[in-house]
Amino acid sequence: MEQQATLYQYLAYNEAGEIVKGKVPAPNEEAAADLLSYAGYKAISLKPYVPFLNLDKLRASLFHAKPDEVVLLYRQLAMLLESGIDIVASLELLEMQTTNRALKKVLDAVISDLRGGSQLSTALSKHPEVFPPVYCRLLHVGEQSGDLETMLKQVADYLEREVAATKDTKNALVYPVIISVVTFLVIGLLVTFVLPSFGSLYASLGIELPPVVKVMIATASTVQSHWQYLFLGVLVAIGLALVYIRTPKGRQRWDKLLLRLPLIGRVNHLHELIRCCRSMALMFRAGLPLTEVMPLAIQGTKNKAIARALEDVQRGMVKGEGLSQPMSKNKLFLPMMVQMVRVGEETGNLDTTLLAVARAYEAEAENKTRSLISLIQPAMTIIIGLIVGLIALSITSAIYSLYGQGF
Repeated sequence: MEQQATLYQYLAYNEAGEIVKGKVPAPNEEAAADLLSYAGYKAISLKPYVPFLNLDKLRASLFHAKPDEVVLLYRQLAMLLESGIDIVASLELLEMQTTNRALKKVLDAVISDLRGGSQLSTALSKHPEVFPPVYCRLLHVGEQSGDLETMLKQVADYLEREVAATKDTKNALVYPVIISVVTFLVIGLLVTFVLPSFGSLYASLGIELPPVVKVMIATASTVQSHWQYLFLGVLVAIGLALVYIRTPKGRQRWDKLLLRLPLIGRVNHLHELIRCCRSMALMFRAGLPLTEVMPLAIQGTKNKAIARALEDVQRGMVKGEGLSQPMSKNKLFLPMMVQMVRVGEETGNLDTTLLAVARAYEAEAENKTRSLISLIQPAMTIIIGLIVGLIALSITSAIYSLYGQGF
């Protein structure tokens, strides 16, 4: 019986040395790689294509392994291997103690592949949602050099820093989000229940309402009368926005916007560059060539605007411009990073200079995050005070106008 073809998504070099991506149907991954080779392409990555709307993909995004758990997995696996326990037995122990169902399922599949003769890096690479390609490639280097335990620790250190940076950014936004929600609820209650009672009172007395109160009551009345349509409209708008963001062009624009947001944009930008510098430094230190480092760095970059900038750098490298020169043409790469990369190219110590850039940007990001938190709290208090004060002033002005007319 003829084997059914699977659609594979690829990232590859063409004959001109440019990075291209696309899809190719083939009965298996090996056949897909052969087809690309016949077409003159050198495959960088090859994986089964997952459609845009896919229940398995959606389930994986909702119920996934937490980064903290993956860090712990790397560290514990390194410790067990150093203790002399073989890799299959080590993973079986880790699977038994794992409470996350998604991670347990992934580990079960990895163990099955290892029993079938696969290497750890190959088995992990089948689950890119948990183990990104850059980590798997580094672990493969560790396997080849016979020092897998050390590489596991280095990957864990890198991922741990990334998790900490993400948490810092989220923590900076928790307070304003909570305060905004509470404020919205309080204002909604005032406008919906308190102000309309004044409207009824004024109408019964034949007295004209203050202009501000009129506007607020009219707004509340409109919301109460047509809340179903407003709610549906908001849901549709959010849905369309989410669908657009899932498209390549929409995702790139959204990610670029995240880098330009007031206050938090600079912190987001720094964290993306930190991730990029650390991953590239780790790969250089592992002995990977620049031609392999760049595609993996592009794949490992979550922000699509930065990934697109790295692709432009890759094209410049193919033209013989090196690394720092094409970086200098894009403002997403900050001046210090470009200058340090230039120094690293001249001295042959790119790993050291990239780590120095990452450390400098980490210090700046931490300072800006602390400043952001200290700035947001009083700013939110002032804004909330002004809004609530305006509503309170409207209510008191309505009461005083009643007294002024002899009631």
